[in-house]
Amino acid sequence: MKEKNMLQILRESRYTVVLSGIELLGESGYPLLRDGDESYDIESKYGYSFEEIFSSGFYSARKELFFRFYKEVILKAAEIPPGEGFQNLRKLQDMGLIHSIITRRIAGLEDRVGCRNVLNLKGTVFNNKCPNCGKHYSMEYVKNAKGVPLCEDCLVAIRPEVCLFGEMIDNGLMTRAAGEVEKADVLLVLGSTLHSPLCSQMLQYYTGTHLILVTESEHYSDQQADVIVYGRSDDFVRSLAEEYEKEQKG
Repeated sequence: MKEKNMLQILRESRYTVVLSGIELLGESGYPLLRDGDESYDIESKYGYSFEEIFSSGFYSARKELFFRFYKEVILKAAEIPPGEGFQNLRKLQDMGLIHSIITRRIAGLEDRVGCRNVLNLKGTVFNNKCPNCGKHYSMEYVKNAKGVPLCEDCLVAIRPEVCLFGEMIDNGLMTRAAGEVEKADVLLVLGSTLHSPLCSQMLQYYTGTHLILVTESEHYSDQQADVIVYGRSDDFVRSLAEEYEKEQKG
């Protein structure tokens, strides 16, 4: 579908929600920790898989190794700035073409470029707190701590406010996300299959008119979409932003 036709859909939309998927992460240069070489390297270095280490049980039982991995892998990756796809996502929001963004990633990339009304279903690495007294700590405090980061007041291990494997997403946050999808007449899925955990959770609430899917590879679940664009999500949002700016200049 041409960008002009896509722009027309977004312009006519009363409320457009973006589901921001994993492919946008890779397009920004972030390691995809559950796939390919990164997954193999983690298991070789730490003796456990990503899913095993980044779990609630591992945090509770083996805090030293958990935080070694967390600082060396998760927080190291978070130093990578948001890529062009996220910058143009912000532009589309400033243009009034999208209204809300929902994601399961924890690097806070949409927030970091200034997007608004972002629901980070699994939290972000920028929020940490003491599970005993509730005092909040920055990502830098956790990253710079020697060994296990401890609360200054309680000397209890700080807890990253992210949803680890084995934990449920906060029910209140899920309710908010479901409400966003329910009121959307356009749902724009960027960089994800419709079979992903994010889409599986959210699509059940969608009753709008246009489900637009942008993804790099074909998948059997694609047939659920009304419009399918195969390609990079960052290229897609850049083309939309450029076409909109061209129209505005006349």
